[in-house]
Amino acid sequence: MGAPSRDEEEARKMEAGDDTVGQKLDAGALFVLQSKGSWLHCGYHLTTSIVAAPLLSLPFAFASLGWSAGMICLVVGAVVTFYSYNLISRVLEHHAQQGRRQLRFRDMATDILGPGWGRYYIGPIQFLVCFGAVVASTLLAGQSMKAIYLIASPGGTIKLYVFVAIFGVFLMLLAQLPSFHSLRHVNLVSLLLCLGYSLCAVAGCIYVGHSDRAPPRDYSIRGGTSTRVYGVFNAVAVIATTYGNGIIPEIQATVAAPVTGKMFKGLCLCYAVVVTTFFSVATAGYWAFGNAAQGLLLNNFMVDGEPIIPKWLLLMAELFTLMQLSATAVVYLQPTNEVLEGFLSDPKAGQYAARNVVPRLLSRTLAVAFGTIIAAMVPFFGDMNALIGAFGFLPLDFAVPAIFYNITFKPSKKGVVFWLNTAIAVVFSAVAVIASVTAVRQIALDAGNYKLFANV
Repeated sequence: MGAPSRDEEEARKMEAGDDTVGQKLDAGALFVLQSKGSWLHCGYHLTTSIVAAPLLSLPFAFASLGWSAGMICLVVGAVVTFYSYNLISRVLEHHAQQGRRQLRFRDMATDILGPGWGRYYIGPIQFLVCFGAVVASTLLAGQSMKAIYLIASPGGTIKLYVFVAIFGVFLMLLAQLPSFHSLRHVNLVSLLLCLGYSLCAVAGCIYVGHSDRAPPRDYSIRGGTSTRVYGVFNAVAVIATTYGNGIIPEIQATVAAPVTGKMFKGLCLCYAVVVTTFFSVATAGYWAFGNAAQGLLLNNFMVDGEPIIPKWLLLMAELFTLMQLSATAVVYLQPTNEVLEGFLSDPKAGQYAARNVVPRLLSRTLAVAFGTIIAAMVPFFGDMNALIGAFGFLPLDFAVPAIFYNITFKPSKKGVVFWLNTAIAVVFSAVAVIASVTAVRQIALDAGNYKLFANV
């Protein structure tokens, strides 16, 4: 028998729990980020993390940008994120081929930029962004449940925080799925659900646009100069959130060795769904409602407590959205699970040993409970959506990949790749700073309109 190939050796090391930087894998990486998946599974994970309910905010973003700028931002977002995610994948593949497979975003930052970057910048931002996505998903799920309730029982008096709590209990159960890889079937269903509610939303917009109850359409951008400028950057942050991922390394970590080429196939599957859903929902929603598009498109289908599209169609859209939000929330819970498992579990004991199962059950339940309480207390999803995009997704998904690639591969400064990556990093870092200020300003303006545990 010949000597094992590098890919075979990498697979053996992963099974044995050997780390990519010369250390043993901790329990978080060993149990949560199991490398057993195919490129199809990778595509399911990517689609659930990117093609999620925030895409229903795209018409709202268009309301601050108009047709031309809105389409340009949507196209640029698709092109840059597809390119950036492939850059991260290329860097991960390169290090895996060198015998240092990196499983987490903070591992990449530590190995490429130094320990301080992984510990004090990339790690905390990723953790906050992903847990923020869990909170936002929980809140939006509660709003979807309340919408279904009000459609079935107009004038009902049950408060929003009750529905948020109900969803939180369900999420506690779903969170007990032990590893990222164990979500593969959940995320396949999620892919079908996002296609379902996008189709329902587009059909609803077409129905409204051709009905007698169609609202007057105005495509002008509202407000004075300063309001419009702030609105543009807020809209950019919303679009960034829609395309955001933040967990590309963790998703690639679920792929069985050899990893070469698998992430690209997964991204192609994901972006086929992205193009199908994002552009259809954005254009149909803005066409139907113009600058009256709300922070969540489905809210436009209710006027004075009555649906303006067939009730069954709105119920389907809300139900599909609610179901997919459970998958999105549990996907973005994985970095939290990985951190908790790393602190509390023993990698020498079995994954299903009582020593590890009890801490896993308690820690994940408490993490979801904490996120649910935040979602119930602070119910302004649109503002949270913009802040998450500006503060987290813009740097993590637009700027950092280009920096990682340039440092790892050192492309010639006389070539296009170096300067393209540098331009992407500089431009989107600047946009991230400005959009963060804009998002915080919007939260400050809207905070006076809400109370803790508000019934919105």
